Order: sequence, then structure tokens, then C-alpha cells
Amino acid sequence: MERRREFVAQLLEVDNLSKDFTLPRGLFGIRRDRLVVVDRVTFSVEEGRTLGIVGESGSGKSTIGKLIVGVHAPSSGAIRFRGAELTTRMLKHDSKCRREIQMIFQDIGSSLNPRKTTKQILEEPFAVHRLGSRRARQTMVSQILEKVDLPRAYLTKRPGSLSGGQRQRVCIARVLAVNPKLLVLDEPTSALDVSVQGKIIDLLTSLQGDLSMGYLFITHDLSLMRHVAEQTAVMYFGQLVEVAETETLFSEPLHPYTRTLLAAVPVIYDEEEAAKPPDESLGGEIPSLLRRPPGCTFHTRCKRSIAGVCDVEAPQLRECNSGHWVSCHWVQAIAEKRAQAIGASKDESEVLRHGCYQNGR
Repeated sequence: MERRREFVAQLLEVDNLSKDFTLPRGLFGIRRDRLVVVDRVTFSVEEGRTLGIVGESGSGKSTIGKLIVGVHAPSSGAIRFRGAELTTRMLKHDSKCRREIQMIFQDIGSSLNPRKTTKQILEEPFAVHRLGSRRARQTMVSQILEKVDLPRAYLTKRPGSLSGGQRQRVCIARVLAVNPKLLVLDEPTSALDVSVQGKIIDLLTSLQGDLSMGYLFITHDLSLMRHVAEQTAVMYFGQLVEVAETETLFSEPLHPYTRTLLAAVPVIYDEEEAAKPPDESLGGEIPSLLRRPPGCTFHTRCKRSIAGVCDVEAPQLRECNSGHWVSCHWVQAIAEKRAQAIGASKDESEVLRHGCYQNGR
């Protein structure tokens, strides 16, 4: 029997989560296509720690975040928060759930009402959740603004008169108003200048340390992920293909897709260039979500593809090293062969370290 994934789930646990959308096609919309965006995804987020989800645009990262906060209803699977299963109805109508699970969306501009002042924007969460009196809310707004390093003078300003970094700080302050335990961050720095990105990341890191929040950090920027997440999950075509501690993922990537992403990360120093893995993909055409390839969804772009295996059978996410999960027939086959050749005295960690991608082959 295949070994089940074992993550310590203190805060959030996502189990075999899937989401598909039904799209009308053809004359009068008679024919309908099923668009699978998230396919049997499993992970967990621990209190005070950050799990990063990284992948190309369209891989389903943002959809996972929206499923967790109740914007979309899952097609199948379960979401558990602090051991209790969440439903879309609970996320929309249970005041405590709505307070404890918050999301910062990618589009800063559309997430703030341009007609309201910063003070009105920050007072709104207190009013919606009926927290504190009107007089007490003024004090709480000032305290939250101080947490995100904005002066009181900004209370009278509207979003249009704020810079991108200042608007993002207002977004962060708004979710902090209800004292959340889990924060879903969907590309929180993608619309910001590089100089501002660092300040926002420092702010988020500081707040997490002070408030012990769990973060689900969604981004396509691997360089950023290395500095913000303790654990990273790599997503491709709606599925997780590799999950590991962040430093392990960067130093010993196993899945060909992960190695392709890391090979594309810009570097400055020669030492960083020497440490980068070689590009593993053929650069083939990305499949359509409407016509998912059989077997492994990455086999059409992978030069490690095993004929008659990868194009037929979908790989399962399995633990190849301690805490290092990979969904790849080739990696799993190499591990098994090396284990037989080296012997039972060597654990799988040593097998993969010395066996996979030896000399870049």
C-alpha cells in the first residue's frame, strides 16, 4: 500500500483538493467542457510558519487561495482549519472563520475602494464583524496603522493618492484588523518596485513573528520564495509535483520541472551560476487545460520521460527523502534502482543524492 503523506497539521490541512469549472461550448452553449484547474492537491500550513506555492502562471496557485477563503467552492476534497472541516457556507457566514482566515489579493488597485479614505477602509472590518465601539475603533485603527509603519496623516488619504507600497500596507493593515490566524498572500509584491518589495517582505516577516500567523505564500518568483518560506511546494498544471523544505528544494531539486524553474532564476555571481541545475525541459508546447495529456502532465515537455510509463500512468506524490516529496516516475525509478545497487545500508536520501542527476545526466 502506498505510504500516505505525513505533514504536521497544526493550523490548515488541505486534503485531495480539486476544483474544476464547466465551460459552455458550441452553438447555444449545448456542448460543455470540464476545465480542471486544481487536481488532488494535499498540503498543510503550521502555525507561525510559511508554506510557499510556486509555479507558472495558470498552474492553479491563486485558485487554491480562493478555495481556502471561500471565494470558490471545491469540487472535491477537504479543507480543515484547526482540525475542523471547513465548508464554503462556513467561510461565508461563520464570523469567526471569516476573521481567522484572511487573504491579500494580487490586484492591489481593485481591492481598495477608491472613494474611501484609509480611515474608512480600516474601520470597515471592525464594523462588519461588530468589534468594539465607534470610539474604540478609532484607537484600534491608529494602532493597526502603526503596525504597518504608516503615519496617522495617511488616515485622510484615499488609495489614488498613495504609492503602490503604501496601498499594499493599507491592505495588510485591513486584514490585521480582525486578528487573523492564517493569511493567504497571493503575489503580494508582484505589482511593486523591487525597492518596495523588500520592505513589504520585511514587514510581513516581522508581523508573523509578532502575531504567530501561518502564511500561505503564493508566487511565481522562486528567488523571493527562498527568503520567505520554510517549506515550498512546486505546482504544475493544477498538481503538486514536488514539496520540500525550501533550502533542500534549492540545493537538491529532484523533479525535472523544478530544475527547469531553478535554471531560469537570474543570478549575479559565478558561484550561483555554478550551483544552478541544468535545464531539464525540451521547451515543448504547454498543454491545454481543456485537453490534459494522459499520464504525467509534464511528459510532453520532459526529456526524462519514460515511454510507455510517463505517457500512460499518472505519478503519485511520494516521499523520496525525509520530508522531500516528488511526483515523478523517473525519480522514483532511479531511487529504486540505486537502492538495489547500493544495498539496504544506504537510506533513500543518500541514494537520491548520489544517484539522481549525477554529473548533470
